[in-house]
Amino acid sequence: MAVRKILRIGNPLLRKLAEDVLESEVQTKDFKKLIRDMFETMRFAEGVGLAAPQIGVLKKIVVVGQEDDNERYKGTPEVPSQVIINPEIIPLAPAGEGFWEGCLSVPGMRGYVERPGKINLKWRDENFDPHEETIEGYRAIVMQHEIDHLFGVLYVDRLKSTKLFGYNEDIDTEGKILD
Repeated sequence: MAVRKILRIGNPLLRKLAEDVLESEVQTKDFKKLIRDMFETMRFAEGVGLAAPQIGVLKKIVVVGQEDDNERYKGTPEVPSQVIINPEIIPLAPAGEGFWEGCLSVPGMRGYVERPGKINLKWRDENFDPHEETIEGYRAIVMQHEIDHLFGVLYVDRLKSTKLFGYNEDIDTEGKILD
């Protein structure tokens, strides 16, 4: 396993469309190593999720997981560890669930983004088995944020206002910008 370099905003790979993962790929040693590396990289960086494009791999793969209270997102609910392959999202509510999002590819900053608070998610797991689930709240926000990366979208593209964006140390725990 290895911690991989996380690409930062400005790197053109972050703006490219990722390719679908083929069933034949998931049983390879390289694929299994990639998944282990993604989890290790996410945990090392204290993230809640990581998309393959963030480490320069243009494949539709996301890993998520937050078992304990994450330092970066104090007080947020648990997010079970999962591998999400070739996801499809159907919003089940209008955008309106607001959250101060951060991103490993936009280090040291946060911005206020409104997203649907309830989604239907279809995906394949690391064995390529299909799944479908209705997801709400914080976990739905995390999934949408990470899946956006597969389509070349960063949370800064979805800011409610550029006035609601800043450095972590200038934003309090409730998301208010400090004077």
